Amino acid sequence: MSDEFKSFRCQSGFSSPPCYAAEVAPDYFDPLAVDPEQARDVARWRKAERTRLRDARLTLSVAERKEIGEALAGHLRQVLKDRFGGARGMIFSAYWPIKGEPDLRPLMADLHKAGVTVALPLVETRAAPLTFRRWTPETRMVRGDWNIPVPPPDAPVVTPDIALAPLVGWTADGYRLGYGGGYFDRTLAALNPKPFVIGIGIKAAQLATIYPQPHDIPLDIILTENGLRR
Repeated sequence: MSDEFKSFRCQSGFSSPPCYAAEVAPDYFDPLAVDPEQARDVARWRKAERTRLRDARLTLSVAERKEIGEALAGHLRQVLKDRFGGARGMIFSAYWPIKGEPDLRPLMADLHKAGVTVALPLVETRAAPLTFRRWTPETRMVRGDWNIPVPPPDAPVVTPDIALAPLVGWTADGYRLGYGGGYFDRTLAALNPKPFVIGIGIKAAQLATIYPQPHDIPLDIILTENGLRR
């Protein structure tokens, strides 16, 4: 092996893309996922990036998080107005914020008052698509998977027309780095018709690529505190 080739090897010990390929061709990936070694490297790389990005997000102050959440809510209101006439009469899936995610709960309450049906996703069956149950400001939440507050079992099940996807990381071509459980991609693949999906993240979490694999589904648009990014 030449010294020149060795210089492209990743210092962490990975021997196949995305390690040194990120230096040669940042958007390289095996589109048919026929390279199991590459798939393992992608999984390791994504796990490390999730940790790095979550840790960075948690260092934001309370004031910074509040400012980001308010900016995102404003951009989201404008998107709903421009693309869906405010979304009155539609089903809008939001999320309950965890691990420093932007807090859009005030917007959820405002949308409910404006005649939008608001829902929250929850895991009811492991390794299966998410279930969406209706939420209102009066909903008495219960503890769901990963101890996340969710609507109770008697809340109506609905199918969203518009769905928010919280982002750990994101790319300019619309791909999402999530928490690694695969639930969101599995859900999008199962829903027919597929909802209009809006990624919600922070500007600092942008990545050059996530090395998309066949199961990754790009989002329709991405919003950060700086506005529309895709």
